[in-house]
Amino acid sequence: MTTEQPHAPSPAHRPSERTFHGDTVVDPFEWMRDKTDPEVIAYLEAENAYADARTAHLDALRGTLVEEFVGHTQETDLSVPVRRDDWWYIVRTTAGNDYPMFTRIADAGTLPQVEPGVMLEGEQVLLDAQAEAAGREFYSLGGLAPSPDHTLYASAVDTAGDERFTLRITDLTSGQVIDEAVTGAGYGLAFSADQQWLFYARVDDAWRQHQIWRHRIGSDASEDVLVIEEPDERFMIGFDRSRDGSTLVIQAGSTSTTEAWLLDLADPTSAPVPAGGRRDGVDYTVEHAGDRLLVVHNEGHRGFALAQAPLEDPSRWEELLVAAEGERLLSVEAFAGFVALELRSGGLASVRLIPRAADGSLRLERSADISHGGELDTVELDTNPNWDQGTVRYQLTSMLTPPTVAEREVTTGETTVLRVTPVPHYDPSLYVERREWATAADGTAIPLSVVARREVAADGTAPGYLYGYGSYEMSIDPSFAPTRLSLLDRGVVIAIAHVRGGGEMGRDWYEHGKLLEKKNSFSDFVAAAEHLTGSGLVAPDRLSAEGRSAGGLLMGAVANLAPERFRAIIAGVPFVDTLTTILDPSLPLTVGEWEEWGDPLHDPDVYAYMKEYSPYENVRAVEYPAIFASTSLNDTRVFFVEPAKWVARLRETVTSDQGERPILFRCEMVAGHGGRSGRYRKWEQRADELAWLLDQLGATALL
Repeated sequence: MTTEQPHAPSPAHRPSERTFHGDTVVDPFEWMRDKTDPEVIAYLEAENAYADARTAHLDALRGTLVEEFVGHTQETDLSVPVRRDDWWYIVRTTAGNDYPMFTRIADAGTLPQVEPGVMLEGEQVLLDAQAEAAGREFYSLGGLAPSPDHTLYASAVDTAGDERFTLRITDLTSGQVIDEAVTGAGYGLAFSADQQWLFYARVDDAWRQHQIWRHRIGSDASEDVLVIEEPDERFMIGFDRSRDGSTLVIQAGSTSTTEAWLLDLADPTSAPVPAGGRRDGVDYTVEHAGDRLLVVHNEGHRGFALAQAPLEDPSRWEELLVAAEGERLLSVEAFAGFVALELRSGGLASVRLIPRAADGSLRLERSADISHGGELDTVELDTNPNWDQGTVRYQLTSMLTPPTVAEREVTTGETTVLRVTPVPHYDPSLYVERREWATAADGTAIPLSVVARREVAADGTAPGYLYGYGSYEMSIDPSFAPTRLSLLDRGVVIAIAHVRGGGEMGRDWYEHGKLLEKKNSFSDFVAAAEHLTGSGLVAPDRLSAEGRSAGGLLMGAVANLAPERFRAIIAGVPFVDTLTTILDPSLPLTVGEWEEWGDPLHDPDVYAYMKEYSPYENVRAVEYPAIFASTSLNDTRVFFVEPAKWVARLRETVTSDQGERPILFRCEMVAGHGGRSGRYRKWEQRADELAWLLDQLGATALL
């Protein structure tokens, strides 16, 4: 006896036309863009009900996966304490709580001996996020900052998922909230040296962070003062406080060009001073190093270079270090006695320590790279807030190495491991990780990071999972994720495809995966899929894929390009109606995106190129993988309408059996770009996706 499948929602056709460069496109589903329309909400709720019905048989598996996620997590835990001046700051988690507690304790001269679940004598609660989030469906912190003398504490809270924050300032002596006048703020918090002012950012209607404001603590927000505004719609602006506390470093940037200013925090009402200017195509970051500026820039150097400049003439760059072949310099952090340079080398993230002489100059001949020798090691700086510290904290991870916080003494090179994130019920010897290389259509070698159970043979029978992103020069570095263990322990081979458009292999890697070379990202991913199946690592009919946001565009594009290569695809908050969005400068972030994708509004060649790959434009009447698309109603980065339209077109067009290969769509009604908030809710959301994926791969049973 067979059970009749529920019917998928079918939104009405209400054709609208757009015409650009002589090309008219009729879109039957653009009407669904309005989230205030009751019919749109009803449709989204119907999609959620349909997804529930089609996955009802997975209830037990979802519950099992959540149990496994929890079982691989030390629920009651804490961070390594971080010293800020005379205080140690701590983050604590408690079993059963979605959100952490932020605390501190006075410095007694040594790293405090802390234990999970046990408060120290004198330990003070700064913010209990679990209590703050009580009764709310969504809660996210966008920033935390103690004042210079540590008597005030600023926090930024989002309770809708739209990444617009209410700022709150707490008096840590009395425990009272003394200011929450600023609402709708963007990212960034910094106190003036006298603690009378708080600097913050605002976003415009297109969700572009375009202004820096100064708020007098205790006053009404209507009295706030605009510090600087970025009028160019291609640029977003942000800021940070220098490590020595003297300066607010303001930076505006587009995809390819940046500009910096400095503001004296001891004179908070002064105007920002230019620090490097703006030159088209020159991408640089400025670090205030006490007696000079340090600049990481690309002027004349594809892999970037490190320069210094005098404070009185920030535009006079003196070159110190140029990236070697195969390197990409990323950023620099300055301390009184050394600098720490983050870079990429051989496709992996690394850190280079450079001591400073007594006169503040960099002793390049004594540089030392931090390395632990693993084939897939990712090494990045951890939290290092103190100007006068003689050690540097960093974090090590890989596909099999849980996040490990270590500390290196810069002068001696002595390294101390402070903490390895506990992962209960995990034996790394059961697994193997390695680097593989696929060959792209144009002969380029594409790196893959691969991990699997040791006993899984490369005999062409194993299920597989391939993740990709490939945009904005963002690198998806090898890292440990406890939720992956549920796939590995069911025999799934996991791989990350480091495709062009990302930054894994340097600036050229990014340049050859954007604009009119964007299709390289898609063909690289297909080449990675072909490598996994061609080498026998994965069965040709059991390979799945996942990408999120711009990685969701990757998923939509490869589903159109090579649907036969994939059995199932997860597309999270997917940027799949690419051309429609990039044609509309009134939509969030569009103008700033033109340097990434091209400007189809004014350039017919870009329009034609993007129309050839935009997923929504190119769904084909052939057999497709099963698809699980997810989004959030309040996402301001990728609007919910993009996957809604895409799913509707997929269902109407593809020829595959949608009983066997369903096309599902979930919309979180109170959430943001990152989905649900709170760790247990996030685990439930992830279990929903992975249960569906494992079911499609025929891999629901543990090995």
